[in-house]
Amino acid sequence: MGTGKRVLGTAAVALVCAVTVLGTPGAALADPGRPAPAPTPSRGTAASGDPAMRPDEDLEAVRAELDTLYHDAAVATDAYNAAQEKTEKQSAQIVRLAQEIVEGREKLAELKDHAGAAARAQYRGEALPPEVRLWLSDNPQEFLDDVGTVRQGQRATEGLLAEMTRTQQDLEQYAHDASDRWTELEANRKAKAEAKKKIEKQIAAAKKLESRLKKQERERLRQLERAAARRAQTAWLGTGILEEIRGKASSQGAKAVTFATDQIGKPYVWGAVGPASYDCSGLTSKAWAAAGRGIPRTSQEQWRQLRHIDVKDMRPGDLIIYFHDASHVAMYLGDGAIVHAPRPGRTVTIAGAGSMPILGVVRPDA
Repeated sequence: MGTGKRVLGTAAVALVCAVTVLGTPGAALADPGRPAPAPTPSRGTAASGDPAMRPDEDLEAVRAELDTLYHDAAVATDAYNAAQEKTEKQSAQIVRLAQEIVEGREKLAELKDHAGAAARAQYRGEALPPEVRLWLSDNPQEFLDDVGTVRQGQRATEGLLAEMTRTQQDLEQYAHDASDRWTELEANRKAKAEAKKKIEKQIAAAKKLESRLKKQERERLRQLERAAARRAQTAWLGTGILEEIRGKASSQGAKAVTFATDQIGKPYVWGAVGPASYDCSGLTSKAWAAAGRGIPRTSQEQWRQLRHIDVKDMRPGDLIIYFHDASHVAMYLGDGAIVHAPRPGRTVTIAGAGSMPILGVVRPDA
């Protein structure tokens, strides 16, 4: 979808939504309150005539269990991503502190050399060596104009000792800070490892559950998932919300939308930030980075740190945060549609903005 997606306009998004997101085969969209047609096939009967196929009630229970497993995996993914981001920052801080310590030790050694030269000169009853006094002075010309004064020698000695003390204190603080960063780094490494285990456990359980389904059951399950999303989207549209949403994309928002839609079809992989695959917040954070605006890595931090916007005021490029725990994020495209990386086993796709429970909307370029 290279060039086509880059020119994706309002009308095109509306058409995609109407056909693939909002519409149902054989069902009219003119009446949002119209009940959905009864699910098929009937209880205990597969479309292929296989009587052993699970009834829809059982498949709905499977769908609910899968939703729970993948939701828990999404929460753990956010925890993993947060821990990963912190470990990267802490590692960078430790490197910087290590450089400060090396430079501080070199400076202290130089100060000690000068202090030794000063002590030897004073022991011999001489003034400070000119190079020491010149190095310490805030006003080199003052030393050059009054090279032989005792007062200048005293001031230089006092300044030298004070500088040595400050440098020693700085080194102690750098060492203390580095120790704290190491402690935090280890804690976040453990948190990341625990989150990874939970993610893998939840995804493995979901895959095991899905593997027990027959091919026809898996297809019927997908149909039930799509039907549930359509019902939620129809209910959301039925509130008349689209009549209130009139926002136009900012220049940065348009760039973020272009980047995000260019990723359509790429697989969801937890912890991924592209370019071959993404998780939900990996997609939104990279899209806005491509637009020139850095935002937090996780959906929870995006919800916590970015400016909150009323749903009626949102515009293309804004981020919609989903579920009570802010465990999912998508980018609003306009006309009631979003682009997002849904979950393991799915690809980056367009969906209805109201197909999941909305927690709120945030604007990266506010």
